[in-house]
Amino acid sequence: MELTEAGLDVGECRVGRLMKLNGIRRMRTSRHTVTTDSRHSRGVAANVLDGDFLAHAPNREWAGDVSYIWTTEG
Repeated sequence: MELTEAGLDVGECRVGRLMKLNGIRRMRTSRHTVTTDSRHSRGVAANVLDGDFLAHAPNREWAGDVSYIWTTEG
């Protein structure tokens, strides 16, 4: 991408071949950092719903979703 931005029209295969000839290796960056500590001594909440999400009365069964929204702040 940097070569394209510099105005050079090269393909991915050519860049890979030239890097290999010159002994240049790519550096991988981690896409995801694990932040969950599964080895804690605290208990795990019981699964009281057991997959039955049909509420038989209002305000009796609650469920949540742990989703992550990527922001520029991290």
